[in-house]
Amino acid sequence: MASVVETRAAGLTGPLAQTVDGPAEQRPFADVARDHLDRLYGFCVRLTNDPSDADDLVQETLLRGMRAYDDLRDASRAKGWLFAIATNASRDLFRTRGRQVSTVPFDTIDADGDEFSLFQTIAIEDPFPYSDELHLDFLRLFRDDDVQAVFGSMTPVFRLPIILTVVHGFSCKEAAAILEIPLGTLLSRLHRGRKQLERGLWAYAVANGLVTTTDEDER
Repeated sequence: MASVVETRAAGLTGPLAQTVDGPAEQRPFADVARDHLDRLYGFCVRLTNDPSDADDLVQETLLRGMRAYDDLRDASRAKGWLFAIATNASRDLFRTRGRQVSTVPFDTIDADGDEFSLFQTIAIEDPFPYSDELHLDFLRLFRDDDVQAVFGSMTPVFRLPIILTVVHGFSCKEAAAILEIPLGTLLSRLHRGRKQLERGLWAYAVANGLVTTTDEDER
């Protein structure tokens, strides 16, 4: 990832740096974009699940941001503004390439999945019988690649609210604005996303031998 981000940062000293700076008190777009480039790339990877597509999406986001920079009235909101541009650009990218973002009606979600509790499952299975930090020890089993794999398996409409609020620190109101959905919808998706993430973490841990379940012990 570093090489891609460095390439994009270098590109901001070229054509993108020679753009309209906006009002006199406004920082040049290149400087603002560079401040958020690393996180923007990470978000684009989450949006596309493909580093190559993410690279293209970052480029498209920067181009759109450059053209619309005069519309940004508050530089402190630049991060959310860029993320919103990336979200919209990703939809166009998927449409152009014949890909569709997976959507799942709420009434089709597995009821068992919504009721699943990682906390209770770990307590019942007790994979670390001598641990004083049972749940923390479970999370420590996961490497970055493992976490990315679990996130990648989630339904996008439930994954993105978690990415925005937990990983990138946006408030629920800000995340709803970025995704262009009502706050109530965002909160509902966050709840379902957390449940899907919990089930995904446990399923991944079992499937990859990170933990041993009661059923396996009895064989």
